[in-house]
Amino acid sequence: MTQPAAARALVITGPTGSGKSDLAVAVAEAIGGAIISADSRQIYRDMEIGTASPSPRQRARVPHFGLDLLAPTESYSAGRFARDAWSWIEEIEESGAVPIIAGGTGFFIRALLDPLGPEPRVDRERRAELRHYLAGLAPDELERWLVRLDPERASQLAGEGGGQRLGRSLEVTLLSGRPHSSWLERPPPTARLEARVFCLELPREALYRRLDARFDRMLAEGLLDEVRRLVERYGPEAPGLDSVGYAELVRHLRGACSLEEAIEEAKRKTRRLAKRQLTWFRHQLPEGTVRLDATHPAEELVAQVVGAWRGSAPDARSADHG
Repeated sequence: MTQPAAARALVITGPTGSGKSDLAVAVAEAIGGAIISADSRQIYRDMEIGTASPSPRQRARVPHFGLDLLAPTESYSAGRFARDAWSWIEEIEESGAVPIIAGGTGFFIRALLDPLGPEPRVDRERRAELRHYLAGLAPDELERWLVRLDPERASQLAGEGGGQRLGRSLEVTLLSGRPHSSWLERPPPTARLEARVFCLELPREALYRRLDARFDRMLAEGLLDEVRRLVERYGPEAPGLDSVGYAELVRHLRGACSLEEAIEEAKRKTRRLAKRQLTWFRHQLPEGTVRLDATHPAEELVAQVVGAWRGSAPDARSADHG
């Protein structure tokens, strides 16, 4: 992807737990912005704690879009996100504010910066049979197959796709005879967003410590009760619950493992997700992306982003990645 010269929006991204929401709110207040969530789980209602959704106080300080729109039983794609995001961008610009896309779902961001291409037409009956088979496989098994058949797409998903998206990529690959990633490289059918991109980074071990501590805080804030309510209301198979942190606690509530085992597994998979996100952001973001050291004080990070956005950030370091 190539960084456009004239930006109309700002993107703040980075791995899970790196502090994107807090930074986005502070930057929005500084430049008069409104935030569009690029998080594949914050789109769901009733999933506040486990998604680290912006707090009511943050939402009161700055307008937010893309939060709490769907029930966890519904599915949501990168293509739909792009269509929705463009309508939100236009609404934000009409109000005189700066659109700020904030989140860590890589292929939501890519759907705006480097829109996805068309996919093949396949026989409906074959697709239904394959989809039924893939639905019976665990996400880890789906991921192992995707790594083998389409390693580039597996890297793009960066551990955040869940069974549904992993299965979709395997479905396209197996039915078309071509890796899903090759279809996504075809000419984009929709507009490309001109944006200035900022990516939070920090040493892996420091990030892992943050993530472990954050999951402990989520549990203290009532995450297990939140999952219990979600299961009772929407059922354990709801697509929204097929994500790290939720899926492991659902297994515990169904009697498949102890709470201690679920917590350890959730932390392990969250660290694994973060590792893959770090790799994805290192290679898939556009040229000119400003890399921010997330270990620095919050006010320093805000100054870097605001200064770079205004074209006067001597301390911001840029890295070119195609």
